[in-house]
Amino acid sequence: MSLRLGDIAPDFTAQSTEGEINFHEYLGEGWGILFSHPADYTPVCTTELGKTALLKEEFAKRNTKVLAVSVDALDSHFGWRNDINETQNTNVEFPILADPERNIATLYDMIHPNASEKATVRSLFIIGPDKK
Repeated sequence: MSLRLGDIAPDFTAQSTEGEINFHEYLGEGWGILFSHPADYTPVCTTELGKTALLKEEFAKRNTKVLAVSVDALDSHFGWRNDINETQNTNVEFPILADPERNIATLYDMIHPNASEKATVRSLFIIGPDKK
């Protein structure tokens, strides 16, 4: 399945560093940013999540909630979040979704067919209140 501009964002339920998340319920009436990362502890992903955490107030002003997704397991995410907080001088307070079975990655077509099943394509989805 390929998503296109104007499509309804697929709903899902997943475990995260903030507990179980139902995507559409989590977004409520606001905007959402869902972005993927190939694996925990990679340098670029670590700095991206750190910078996103530093922009928390800017996202709040715009009624926007952020979620990151990685195909690594939840226990890895907790360690990674600690590493991000320490190395990026921040406090990650948005959920990092665990997707070890690649359910979200498949739903959002994040894995290139010629790549490793674990290598999610770096993806960013901006979801408006009317698209869920």
